[in-house]
Amino acid sequence: MKPFIFGARNGIHIIDLQQTVVLFAEACDFIRKIAAEGGAVMFVGTKKQARAVIEAEARRCGQPWVNTRWLGGALTNFATIKQSIERMRKLEEVLGDEVQTVGLKKKEMLMMSRELAKLKLNLEGMQNLKRPPDVMFVIDPDCEEIAIAEANRLEIPVVAVVDSNCNPDNITMCIPGNDDAIRAIRLFCGAIADAVIEGERERQERLAAASEGEGVPGTDLAGMFSSVAGEEATASDAAPVAESAPAAEAAPAAEAAPAAEAAPAAEAAPAAEAAPADETTLTTPVPQGSSE
Repeated sequence: MKPFIFGARNGIHIIDLQQTVVLFAEACDFIRKIAAEGGAVMFVGTKKQARAVIEAEARRCGQPWVNTRWLGGALTNFATIKQSIERMRKLEEVLGDEVQTVGLKKKEMLMMSRELAKLKLNLEGMQNLKRPPDVMFVIDPDCEEIAIAEANRLEIPVVAVVDSNCNPDNITMCIPGNDDAIRAIRLFCGAIADAVIEGERERQERLAAASEGEGVPGTDLAGMFSSVAGEEATASDAAPVAESAPAAEAAPAAEAAPAAEAAPAAEAAPAAEAAPADETTLTTPVPQGSSE
């Protein structure tokens, strides 16, 4: 830790806070990128000062945590841990259903309750973990040597708050700082949780933009093709109707023309017949007797 120590006064080492600010910003950016890719960040801190803060911040960002005791093989023997998690879920289901507990004796229920409490104490923070985490955030690496060793064996990156009494050799990203004060632990854990939340928000926005980008062009093309097909169908149906309309209108006109011409002929015929009658009346001689 010598490169990260500013000096010593009265036998107390003073950490270089300028390096802390830079390295802490890099660690938060690294955590944000992991979360943006859908990775899981495990919060680990089993010391008394960090237990409540670790659980609260991990719950806030929806990530797994370990704050009581690190079980040996929690990462390297993850298959066995998954079996214990399944057992815990089964016990919760049995004890939570009144129908299934009817046939159980009091002693059996007591033993199952004790087993469930023990499993919850160690595995409650890992119950939603489907696979080993993508990165591990640790408070006080000196107390979490087994967890860091398993993470190094599985090549899982480790981001840790490292005090002056810790060894930073096995840490992927060191954050020089005080890992004993509750306020300092709350500050570090809160910033890491905020980075996880920000990364998840970026991931959701990217997925939403990708889904909109894939859906909109397809919809536009389908609408365009359907509209063009509809216009062509309408035009093909309307063309014969437009051509037949003049023929239908011309037929009554042709029939009406002879009728119009026949009307004057019918009127002229009586006039022609009445003319000789008038001439006969005018040329008839008047009798002589009547004149006398």
